[in-house]
Amino acid sequence: MVSMKEIAAECGVSIATVSKALNDHRDVGEATKSRIRSVAKQKGYLPNAQARALKTNRTRNLGVLFIDEAHSGLTHDYFAMVLESFKRMVEERGYDITFINNSQKGRNGLSILEHCRCRGFDGVVIACVDFTDPQVEELVYSGLPVVTIDHLFEGKAAVLSDNVTGMGDLLRYIYSQGHRRIAYLHGERESSVTKSRVEAFLETARELGLEIPAEYLDEAPYRDIREAGEATRRLLDLKDPPSCILYPDDYACFGGINAIREQGLRVPEDISVAGYDGIRIAMHLEPRLTTVCQDMEAIGRAAGERLMELIEQPEKGSEEPGVIPGQVYPGETVSQWKE
Repeated sequence: MVSMKEIAAECGVSIATVSKALNDHRDVGEATKSRIRSVAKQKGYLPNAQARALKTNRTRNLGVLFIDEAHSGLTHDYFAMVLESFKRMVEERGYDITFINNSQKGRNGLSILEHCRCRGFDGVVIACVDFTDPQVEELVYSGLPVVTIDHLFEGKAAVLSDNVTGMGDLLRYIYSQGHRRIAYLHGERESSVTKSRVEAFLETARELGLEIPAEYLDEAPYRDIREAGEATRRLLDLKDPPSCILYPDDYACFGGINAIREQGLRVPEDISVAGYDGIRIAMHLEPRLTTVCQDMEAIGRAAGERLMELIEQPEKGSEEPGVIPGQVYPGETVSQWKE
């Protein structure tokens, strides 16, 4: 295997200059960096990760803690796109990512934090987990650079979709279409995303002068087609059913549409529906789903940028969360309505 000494001899520079160039130090000129990297590539030079970690105190490896209780894994439409964007961003900066095993809790007697330290992660991004889990909280407050997605710990870095504005804008759009009997099947109550959206839904309803009966607010877990269908049937069986139903996400909304059609009703002619997320398939089905398109690309990239900042420039770290706006996509599942 070729060594840095051989590359230095070929380029007529010191070994220290080769090391700095390969690690992108600022005190080496771009022309020199380019020449050294070109020679290293031609000779097939591969850095020793352990040696590099000893010198820089970094492994350039990041952990991804993603524990989806529905076991959808990376078929999870929303988080798959967020994490793909995160992956591309950090790889541009020369980092690799490693997923932390879902069964890691208690494995070999190690906590999640201990596992992260054993793997030498420079930082961790956390998404779609039980944020009240003591092991997750231990990791967040451990001092290891950590960024959470769609959940905020006080004083810690986070990237959030603007669920408050998104839900408010969606309800205003539906109101503008003439609907006044609007139900909301929200996700799990303990989720911070759910809390933000429910509060925004109720606050916007008050602003619009809408009365929301208690039975119009019900729970349907995220990405659960069966439960969304059951909750929809309960709403349709009411003496005064809603004219429009909001769902926790686009995927769950498909379960609601199925239940509506099973009762011989049409979407949107007989009843309107709206989702949340803006997953790709929802844009291609007929009728196209009315939803809030979250900017998954921007969320993933922002999470990567915040984590890079914590690792490489910790003195610049900000406690302010990054909030990424979404946008209402009108689609075709909310009709003009006359009470």
